[in-house]
Amino acid sequence: MTTIELKKTPGAAPEPARSRPSWRAWLVIAAALLLAVFLAGHRLVPNRHGVGSVLDSIAPLFGLAVPVLAIAALLVRSGKALLAVLLPAVIWLAMFGGALLPPAGGPVELRVVTQNLYAGNPDPATTVRALAAGGPDLIALQEASGGTIEELAEELSETYPHHAIKSTVGLLSKHPITKVTGVDTGLDWTRALRAVVKAPQGDIAVYVVHLGSARINETETRDHTIDMLAKALRADKAERVLVLGDLNTAATDRAIAPLSELLHDAQADAGWGWGFTWPSTLPVMRPDHVLYRGFTATQAGTLRTPGTDHRAVTSGFAF
Repeated sequence: MTTIELKKTPGAAPEPARSRPSWRAWLVIAAALLLAVFLAGHRLVPNRHGVGSVLDSIAPLFGLAVPVLAIAALLVRSGKALLAVLLPAVIWLAMFGGALLPPAGGPVELRVVTQNLYAGNPDPATTVRALAAGGPDLIALQEASGGTIEELAEELSETYPHHAIKSTVGLLSKHPITKVTGVDTGLDWTRALRAVVKAPQGDIAVYVVHLGSARINETETRDHTIDMLAKALRADKAERVLVLGDLNTAATDRAIAPLSELLHDAQADAGWGWGFTWPSTLPVMRPDHVLYRGFTATQAGTLRTPGTDHRAVTSGFAF
């Protein structure tokens, strides 16, 4: 039996060993996969004690983890880790990236602004003057202490000669207001109103609303007020409807579904970004909204005003 011995060619390079991710790379890969699972499945978390609502509300912020993980993958010099980071990046873009597309824009025939004044506001008049400086047709106010809206209406009567008030919510208008009624949202006191604004282009049913508060361990009151408002809107036969106010729920929160099924979101349709409004110094969610039907939204954004813990929401519409 003849044995053939293969001799290595002198000077030949050794076969490269297959590179395996280091433990640091595996950490990045694991974190990327966990982030992808959270983004794709956070709505499957039961909304017990408000946990689901909280996760829905903050979910867009988890996109900030993607560039952090990408940098980590580069630092550990792992192509596999960098590839893994693409998964949550694609999921995040599919779910929330539409907010980063440039808005279409268009003519503005009606401008509105809504502001939670903050009950502890030391100078609400200064806050509202900042709102009026932009020249909106309608100014919706929530969380105003006793007599505040009446005083503001008197001060701004030359520009806003018409107003409507129910408890701590109110509406200042350049156009005539008729048929002011309180709206039952299931709270112990009336914290919402409906008014018909007679704009030059036609009548508008305007709701100014401050829904129930939500806490991590208690969302039942807020959820009930959403259902009650949705019930009122279903029964409203007006062609043009605006809902302005603090709904105490984010646009990404599953709890807002009864309203989003009935109305459009001005920020989603005509704004850039997510329009976060709270807290005003560094907002991380948007409890304040302008919802509508019967218009075309052409502008949306936020405005930081003095004295309050919420940013204002501004929107423009074409008839």
